[in-house]
Amino acid sequence: MKQSHYNTAMTVIRYSVLSFAAFISLFPFIWMLIAATNSNVAINSGSMMIGSELGNNLTKLFNPELGFTKAIFNSAIIALITTFFALLISSAAGYGFEIFKSKKRDIVFGILLVSMMVPFCALMVPLFRLFGSFGTMGFDDDGNPLAPWKWLGLDTYFAVVMPLVATAFLIFLFRQNTKAFPKDILEAARIDGLSEIAIFFKMYFPVMRPTYAAAAIITFMGSWNNFLWPLVALQTPEMRTVPLVLSNMGSSYTPDFGMIMCGIVIATLPTAAIFFLMQKYFVAGMVGAVK
Repeated sequence: MKQSHYNTAMTVIRYSVLSFAAFISLFPFIWMLIAATNSNVAINSGSMMIGSELGNNLTKLFNPELGFTKAIFNSAIIALITTFFALLISSAAGYGFEIFKSKKRDIVFGILLVSMMVPFCALMVPLFRLFGSFGTMGFDDDGNPLAPWKWLGLDTYFAVVMPLVATAFLIFLFRQNTKAFPKDILEAARIDGLSEIAIFFKMYFPVMRPTYAAAAIITFMGSWNNFLWPLVALQTPEMRTVPLVLSNMGSSYTPDFGMIMCGIVIATLPTAAIFFLMQKYFVAGMVGAVK
């Protein structure tokens, strides 16, 4: 009987601690949703009641002068393009590092992993100068820069996407998961006469779907929430992304917190939806990488 009471007490304590931890974790999101429905005065007064200002806050948020709608479009384009090319290039690199044997392979891969230790802020000045030179690459007879090269320079989608399309982490993730790729399928495909490109797209891609899903979630969320490099690379209001617009709202002399919270809620929805829809594959892909 005493053992039964002890087990019951431990269960109560365990769930109480977990419930408290869950409340602490969820409270900022709950407050964000409540604040999105309140006026600036109510938020500053510390109100925790659901208000009636949601429609007004949304109207102010989507005012064309703020450029929030354009920012959503810019963020979506950048995140989708980055995710597509990051999955294609990083998976091909991870596949190559694991499947093709060479004496210098591990040396090159080790150098690639060491690059993960370099903070991105140390790369911003070289990247800024690199993409700045793209914008002025090529001159006419009068010494004026040629306009066709401007799509490679600063204040373009290209400048934001390129530094993120091949990261050491994604290549490492795909290489580790490729270790579990059935080698007998690979050999059978080669015997049947398939080229390496056909093997990659017809054999490797379907088998590695969980890894692609995990990498897609990580890349999309990182690109959608990226702030520092777009702040440097995108120099006109028409090219700003969602984090830049939200930061600009918060830095005004009298920030409208209700409108800002609405913007944050909307900015959170795409990443939250992708994560919950692909959560099962994300866990499977990450567990495969640990193995």
